[in-house]
Amino acid sequence: MARAKVCGLTRGADVRATIEAGADAVGAITEVPVDTPREVDPATAADLLAGVPPFVTATLVTMPDSPERAVELVRTVGPDALQLHGEWTPEEIGYVRAETGVKVLVTVDADEHALAERLDEAVDALVVDSTTEEGAGGTGRTHDWEATGSLATRLTSPVVLAGGLDPENVAEAVETADPYAVDVASGVELSGGRKDHNALARFVRNAGREVTLA
Repeated sequence: MARAKVCGLTRGADVRATIEAGADAVGAITEVPVDTPREVDPATAADLLAGVPPFVTATLVTMPDSPERAVELVRTVGPDALQLHGEWTPEEIGYVRAETGVKVLVTVDADEHALAERLDEAVDALVVDSTTEEGAGGTGRTHDWEATGSLATRLTSPVVLAGGLDPENVAEAVETADPYAVDVASGVELSGGRKDHNALARFVRNAGREVTLA
């Protein structure tokens, strides 16, 4: 079983459907240097996350150009957790955590095991994804789940598995990698930035389903 986060939410109706489906976390994306239909401005992100109830983690996903800007965005949006993409040092992560008081997750590429181990002590969780050259996620590509599972056993931080997940493959991904949580965006969409409510409900359900692999 794994906890489930649905990311790239752009509409209030999709946030409500995600919560009703039983997701453990919701994510709004702002200020990323890549072209994505899932990006909203900080004010919209604040509105989307404002109505998230207790026990569901409202997550701001961003790729700011400095630790100071990361802190400003947290103060503007008011999330429970901050998911950072891009290149970050343990010292910068520590600064953001100290200044904001929120949980900080950092995204690393699935091939960057050494980086994950270097950041392990500094973060609250690591998101292991298939990233672009800029370090952004949302590529829709899967990666080696067995390797990620092996990495997770060497880390003290929880691992969130991302990259190409959808309702059909998430149960196998969880069984193989045994992550703390799974993260989906494009895998539950009708079109860019617009969620398929049936698909996201199946994703959340299947993330918590035990399967037996042949």
